Amino acid sequence: MKHIFQDKSNGINYRRLENIAPIIECSSCGRNVLEELARTNSSICPFCGNDFRMKAHDRMEQILDNGSFKETNKSMSSVDKLHFPDYTKKLNKYKKSSGLKEAVVTGIGAIDGRKVAIAIMDAQFMMGSMGTVVGQKIVSLTEHATKNKLPLIIFCASGGARMQEGVLSLMQMSRCSIALNRHSEKGLLYISVLTHPTTGGVTASFAMQGDIILAEPGALIGFAGPRVIEQTVKQELPDGFQRSEHLIEHGMIDNIILRRNMKYTLSHLLKLHTPFDGGAL
Repeated sequence: MKHIFQDKSNGINYRRLENIAPIIECSSCGRNVLEELARTNSSICPFCGNDFRMKAHDRMEQILDNGSFKETNKSMSSVDKLHFPDYTKKLNKYKKSSGLKEAVVTGIGAIDGRKVAIAIMDAQFMMGSMGTVVGQKIVSLTEHATKNKLPLIIFCASGGARMQEGVLSLMQMSRCSIALNRHSEKGLLYISVLTHPTTGGVTASFAMQGDIILAEPGALIGFAGPRVIEQTVKQELPDGFQRSEHLIEHGMIDNIILRRNMKYTLSHLLKLHTPFDGGAL
């Protein structure tokens, strides 16, 4: 990436700044954009409208009322219980690069005054893979929501179960599903929001269990990847297979929501399905 961007329509040619400010390249239009510019635009490409991957705390700021978020289980961090080669080194690497302790941030906040329990996965941390800590944080949040009669919102972004934790990672699928079933038995609302990508064991468990399932445009959503499926069935898959637009055509999700409209949509759904409680968080 040699420069920020060139816009020949108005003659702008920004000088090279790669050593001064971080830049990101849009996977859709190929333009280079200042990371801070993208961040202030809800992590959306200003040229083509493509969604960049969004950091968990940036999404919190976009979705929740100012100052309402109180993080839960902030200090929880994975350990190498199975002594998987280089796992501890990899964990330390992603903690440093992402500024997170794990692949999900959980807590209690408010959307237009309505209290919610919320979890946001972050693909920056080991591709949002689900290990024991990710599972435990989601289970704990769900149990808190059940006990306190709160609606639950989970933003999913994951490559699936974390292979470095083996069967311990796979167990989190059933643990999360059981906790969500208990939440549902109390008549409480769970909204799942699928972002790019949502795959593997996360798709096979809590991502697809929402009372209402929303998705961002163009998100890859599925269990196995398209290439694996093609090799298995020996057939060429249709264009857009496993993208959110394909899933809504086949009744797998309820709606596709533009990122800039997400807070309004969630607020509207909460007003329809939950009582108002403007008390202390």
